[in-house]
Amino acid sequence: MPIVIRPLGDPDVEPVVSLWHAVGLTRPWNDPHRDIARARAVWPDLLLVASDGVRVVGSVVAGYDGHRGWLYYLATDPARRGEGIGRMLVAEAERRLEALGCPKVMLMVREGNDAVTDFYDTLGYARDATSVLGKRLIADD
Repeated sequence: MPIVIRPLGDPDVEPVVSLWHAVGLTRPWNDPHRDIARARAVWPDLLLVASDGVRVVGSVVAGYDGHRGWLYYLATDPARRGEGIGRMLVAEAERRLEALGCPKVMLMVREGNDAVTDFYDTLGYARDATSVLGKRLIADD
């Protein structure tokens, strides 16, 4: 079946959380269910899944703050890697961000995750000389 990229629906939440766990995207200090709920509350059409008609095989969360777009939680089912699913998800997220007037999209990659950095290099992303600072305002227990 062909891959379809679409906004996440209620039945997709658990498969997406399972996918994020399977590929190592989750961290103890971020509740993935809360992250999904927060993203859907702000930009529901920017939380995307890739489906093969039977199940979720990929996801990406995009956001736009009026200045920059952001990509988070890009994940592809490990058994489906190499099929271009990640590329399709990024392309659709970029298309939706551009349609909103977003001039630039950003993302963060954890230090040492060279495979992911190399993937984004092939999509035309450049490494900016910046530091990312963070401050937690709400703790996810």
